[in-house]
Amino acid sequence: MDSLKDLRIRAWVEASGGEADYLDYLSQSAGPAEWIALSRVFLPRFVEVRGCVLWDRSYDPANFDLWHRRLEGDAVSVEAMLNQFKLWMYLDIGEDTESRSNALALAQEIARAWRLSLGEAFPHKEFDVQATETEDGPVVSFTSLPHASC
Repeated sequence: MDSLKDLRIRAWVEASGGEADYLDYLSQSAGPAEWIALSRVFLPRFVEVRGCVLWDRSYDPANFDLWHRRLEGDAVSVEAMLNQFKLWMYLDIGEDTESRSNALALAQEIARAWRLSLGEAFPHKEFDVQATETEDGPVVSFTSLPHASC
């Protein structure tokens, strides 16, 4: 993803004389707390519950039990329901083509990082990690492969 495709970053870089880049922009725009929180977006933690691999943020025991019963223990279905990062819920994404394109590109970068994190955390498993454009905005999601019961 080219950070200069974002209008705010591009304007900031141009205002600085063109010598600065994305890292300089972040150093001026975000403090340690923002960097730490952002690192968890790109390098999330996961939990394994009854054979299902879940994004730790989406795991709630009662909610898991509800979906596990409702979906009759189908691991892929449970994971598909719970492992969704709806980027549009956390970012104000403009309706213009450039904003939507940038948001999807960001989701694709997050999906790429999640793919690497899942592979490191669960080297014995394979995953389908997707960045999908929806009517509301991009969603990053994952499920385990091959199909197994949880």
